[in-house]
Amino acid sequence: MKKLNVKKYLRYLMACYCLSLLVNSCKKNEKVVIQEEVAVNEKPNVIVIYTDDLGYGDVSSYFPESKINTPNIDKLAADGLMFTDAHSPASYCTPSRYSILTGNYCWRSTNYVELQEGYGPPIIAKDENTLGNLFQNNGYKTAAIGKWHVGMDWTFKNPEEEPDEANVDFEAPLKSTPMDQGFDYFFGTSGCTSDDSPFAFIDGNRLQGLPLKALNNINVPGDFNWTTKETHYKDVLAAHDWAHEKADTTFTNRAINFMKQTVAEKKPFFVYLPLSLPHIPWSPAAFVKGKSDAGPRGDLVVLTDYCVGQITKTIKDLGVEDNTIVVFTSDNGPRESFDEHRSAGNLKGYKGWIEEGGHRVPFIVKWPNKVKPNTKSDALIGQVDLYATFASILGSPLAKKDAPDSFDFAPVFYGESIEKPVRDNYIHLGYAVRKGDWKLIFDLQERIEDATEAHLVPEALYNLKEDLGETNNRIKEHPEIVAALTKLFWDTKNNGSSRPM
Repeated sequence: MKKLNVKKYLRYLMACYCLSLLVNSCKKNEKVVIQEEVAVNEKPNVIVIYTDDLGYGDVSSYFPESKINTPNIDKLAADGLMFTDAHSPASYCTPSRYSILTGNYCWRSTNYVELQEGYGPPIIAKDENTLGNLFQNNGYKTAAIGKWHVGMDWTFKNPEEEPDEANVDFEAPLKSTPMDQGFDYFFGTSGCTSDDSPFAFIDGNRLQGLPLKALNNINVPGDFNWTTKETHYKDVLAAHDWAHEKADTTFTNRAINFMKQTVAEKKPFFVYLPLSLPHIPWSPAAFVKGKSDAGPRGDLVVLTDYCVGQITKTIKDLGVEDNTIVVFTSDNGPRESFDEHRSAGNLKGYKGWIEEGGHRVPFIVKWPNKVKPNTKSDALIGQVDLYATFASILGSPLAKKDAPDSFDFAPVFYGESIEKPVRDNYIHLGYAVRKGDWKLIFDLQERIEDATEAHLVPEALYNLKEDLGETNNRIKEHPEIVAALTKLFWDTKNNGSSRPM
């Protein structure tokens, strides 16, 4: 037998031991990396597609009699959960956008205005958190892309003068944009892409398309004659390369690029995509003209559906469909159509109305493996509830000051059995108060900030379960319900918060 060389054997054992340590170390490091990736990937990507003036009757999955075919939105509904009693915070733009972003009833804002102009300052207070802040604080890359319409801080040539168009320094950066309110990236417009000058994109905090020029082929509210069905035009200030027909496809492509970039960086994304469709002007892009049976406005709904399809296709192509929440809804009810298309379906009223057609809107949530596909919920829900719901999904406790009117609807998303409604009441701007099946409409004779109970006169009471079309005013039959709902309204207003704390 060959004699054992003890020194060599000890060196061999030491080498094996070191090799073992190295291998185990690599495995541990590999495991840590995998865990980190899993931790990131477990956070669902989120995109909120927020349309402008899309009605209950515009989407064929909500209203089969619609004269508009919306296959991509219908596919989203078939793959997810449709809410049939979902409401925008208001029946027009600015207050709805404030509330969906903050989880706060719009009339609580310290800077509240009913409709913000293109050069108006932010109505979201500097110390007020937004959905962007919520996701940022949970490790997301965040983007706001599209129509902002809740104010920005422009640079004015003379701060002492009126903040109007003639006083704006368009070459200077904006002093406050969505990037100062929780979003890593912003691309869009300050106000409506068709209502508010300047008609130009803002990238980050810089206005694009300079020098601006006068453009005379944009129609603005009040310029459409409902009697003659004619559109009148006037000069507006626009980017030298502005084309309204391309605004929303541009927003969509920017959102797609942001999602691609963020997925490549192996980070979760939150995208707030407020489109300007189908609003006005009713001047659809060439590739959708004549694609509906509801005239040019209907064609804009077709364009909306196309944008939704581009977003959902990108999510699938990126391989993140199973871990992405898609929310689709509208900022308020529709404008009236003049081509026999019922844009509000069988609901009473349109944009600007306190009746259901003004604020009961399509609301679809898709989240594979979490939200059961092809399901419906008749739960009363408001867009103001997205804040608390996302916070719950992320496991991120809300501070007392955050989202004071937002309710957690995650159990409804998951299809869990619940003993009582998550939300049994809701305040509609305008004003009306809803509790259960009953809705009380007020005639408000003063601004809500200044109003007392003497200024808030009950005007109509409807049982929506029996009378969704709001045809049978039962206010004289149920004085006890009128009194209870009136008290509920004032208690909600005066308490400063309505969500469970």
